[in-house]
Amino acid sequence: MKQRSNLIQTVSRLRNANVLVVGDIMLDQFVYGDVDRISPEAPIPILQIRHESNMLGGAGNVVRNIVGLGGNASLAAAIGNDAMGKKVSKLLEQNGLKCNSLVTVPNRATGIKTRYLAGTQQLLRTDQESIGPIDAVTARKVISAAKRALKTCGAVIISDYGKGVLIPDVIESIIDAARSKGIPVIVDPKGREYWRYQGATLVTPNRAELAEAVGHPVTVESDIVDAAMSLVVDYDLKAVLVTRSQDGMSLVTADGEVTHLPAEALEVFDVSGAGDTVVATIAAVIASGASMVDAAKIANVAAGIVVGKVGTATAYAADVVAALQQQQLGNTDLKICNDEQLADKVAIWRQSGLRIGFTNGCFDLLHPGHVSLLQQARNTCDRLIVGLNTDKSVRKLKGDSRPVQNEQARSTVLSSLSSVDAVTLFGEQTPIKLIKSIKPDVLIKGSDYTVDQVVGGDAVMKYGGEVFLADIEVGHSTTNTIKKLGKKPAKKPNKKTAKK
Repeated sequence: MKQRSNLIQTVSRLRNANVLVVGDIMLDQFVYGDVDRISPEAPIPILQIRHESNMLGGAGNVVRNIVGLGGNASLAAAIGNDAMGKKVSKLLEQNGLKCNSLVTVPNRATGIKTRYLAGTQQLLRTDQESIGPIDAVTARKVISAAKRALKTCGAVIISDYGKGVLIPDVIESIIDAARSKGIPVIVDPKGREYWRYQGATLVTPNRAELAEAVGHPVTVESDIVDAAMSLVVDYDLKAVLVTRSQDGMSLVTADGEVTHLPAEALEVFDVSGAGDTVVATIAAVIASGASMVDAAKIANVAAGIVVGKVGTATAYAADVVAALQQQQLGNTDLKICNDEQLADKVAIWRQSGLRIGFTNGCFDLLHPGHVSLLQQARNTCDRLIVGLNTDKSVRKLKGDSRPVQNEQARSTVLSSLSSVDAVTLFGEQTPIKLIKSIKPDVLIKGSDYTVDQVVGGDAVMKYGGEVFLADIEVGHSTTNTIKKLGKKPAKKPNKKTAKK
């Protein structure tokens, strides 16, 4: 338990981590839709497109993960002078990064990977990219940008997707410059030519990449340890971290220490970008001053989080802390969500075709009336989200004497109910902003309201949602309960009188 507490403290220090990312950046595009029929022209599904989204991919996704963990990231990379390159620059700026370290290369296409999905099922991926090696002039510009950033960073990531930016001269120059300053270098490798990573601190292959690097299968733990140690010796590495999918991770260091970590994921939706999360977390934790073993443990938790999300996802610091806290308590049911965590849950539920319900309230001193309303609400949907007023907003609504229980206590009680799937706090006087963000399929309030009085009801019905009015259990009220608690207790009868 103490160990988990120490890891939580380490995550809280990631705001001091400064990490340089060098590598292949691209754009990840997701096209979502529904499949209702097969094409008459060929035996292929017809995807009726509903919406699209763009995310930073490759080294860009590594940057997203560092920022999501609360750290600070610099990026040295090359993009094309094209529309996709402009989208990448804009997304970097939205993530709080300046783009002055991006090298724009004429006549080179910015890579874009487009994934077509029906629900959670990926139907097709298309790639548009330039994969030839960058020229000497571009290489010098990337190296120069990286060396400038080295002055303020505590770790370097080499994010190699084999798209041509990380030619041997670039990798060697950056590793040498970092080693001369005592800065650790973490490599997400590609291919079997590990001589290019000579002198790096840590490489993070998955099991298949490890087998490719050593030229033979690695099926059991002893094979993995032997293969990792051979890389350490042959290429002057400090350690190798092998990601092993459902079997977790194995960290093998130059001094012969071996740490096997079991997988943390409870449910796997999408493994896209999990390797980016691992290398980003490892580097951020090491840059904050923690040990390599602690970095691996936190990265293992972060990887378990992102494979439970949809698309090239990010593990936020709050996600990791919540997971560590729940493990410490022996409870893996993470229902209390901030905005980012709730958005991820909603995306997963929606992609799974689940009907999402929403209700809100103060829920101070939970009573049978509340329990009944929540159960009725849950009966209308597959997943129920409860918007809970913060303490400050309760005081505005109910007066200075309320709430009786603070928002943490109220959240904990609500999240213990089987009818509730997520709890999120809101500080506004009404939950309209939250409702518009979630876009629930059904909005639930008590029957003491009429449909036209329900906040957000018009917005929900406008896009085809439903407003449901739950029956009110008569005789239950938080206000009346508080009044009863305020009454003076009845006097005990006099013993002598009672005998008579």
